[in-house]
Amino acid sequence: MTVSAAPPAAPVAEPGGGVHRRDGRAALGFLAPSTSGFLLFTLIPLVGSLLISFFAWPVLGRRRFVGVDNFAELLTDPVFHRVMLNTLVFVVVYVPLNIVVSLGLALWISPRIRGRGLYRLLFFIPTVTPMIANALVWRLLYQPGGPIDQGFQALLGVPSPNFLGDNRWAMAAVILMSVWQGFGYNMLVFSAGLDAIPQSLHEAASIDGAGPLRRFWSVTLPMLSPSMFFAMIMTLITSFQVFVQPYALTAGGPGVATETMVLHLYKEGFQQFDLGTAATIGWFLFMIIMLVTALQFLGQKRWVHYDD
Repeated sequence: MTVSAAPPAAPVAEPGGGVHRRDGRAALGFLAPSTSGFLLFTLIPLVGSLLISFFAWPVLGRRRFVGVDNFAELLTDPVFHRVMLNTLVFVVVYVPLNIVVSLGLALWISPRIRGRGLYRLLFFIPTVTPMIANALVWRLLYQPGGPIDQGFQALLGVPSPNFLGDNRWAMAAVILMSVWQGFGYNMLVFSAGLDAIPQSLHEAASIDGAGPLRRFWSVTLPMLSPSMFFAMIMTLITSFQVFVQPYALTAGGPGVATETMVLHLYKEGFQQFDLGTAATIGWFLFMIIMLVTALQFLGQKRWVHYDD
């Protein structure tokens, strides 16, 4: 005679909702590590930097409340104006170049290309290599007597421009190095997006008489628009925060020709030891990024197409 085991009894709710309280405590236990990290490393520093921006706050010395004077001084500071312009120039040139190079390579590395995985790996390596190491290598390439200079002299018989010491070339040198460093991530995003486009759409368009260029504009780009939107948002945010490239290549020079907002923040906070001004620069940057990101989300309905 076989005796079947009885099914486990359902939990009995204790008076006053004991089961719900236990579930709530368990949920709080699981949420505690991430919530603590958010509070300690994001929310509290964010609020603290906002408070510091209203003070004249030297690292050593007496702190005093100055209200919005830090913001007013930055808005009238010609050096800060140049720094903001440098950052804007970097963003306006770097972001389109990054998107175009990434998309072009993603289109080239199609499933029909032999060794596709190897190409993906090679193009992605600069993204995961420490940025400071890449910047130092590019500094050696750019300097007088370096490989680029030797190539100019061998091919053209003239020395190359002083890429890192000339106001006309320094920002271009920083942007070129940054594109090389950063295109690999977006290339993988676009490559995954292209793989998700049904081949039947291209076949149907081809049957209707659409050529390669027409299929690209009418099929590929609309279907790839969610990936492009994601790539543009992330690239815009990181480009506004550019620091390592100008710091390692030019230290913001010559003069302030390549000094960006984050580099200016670093110099004010950790070289001039003016934490109030540094915090104010950080909040200016935060507001700019929030505004640009909000505009991107507001405008996405016009060109981003999601599958229903």
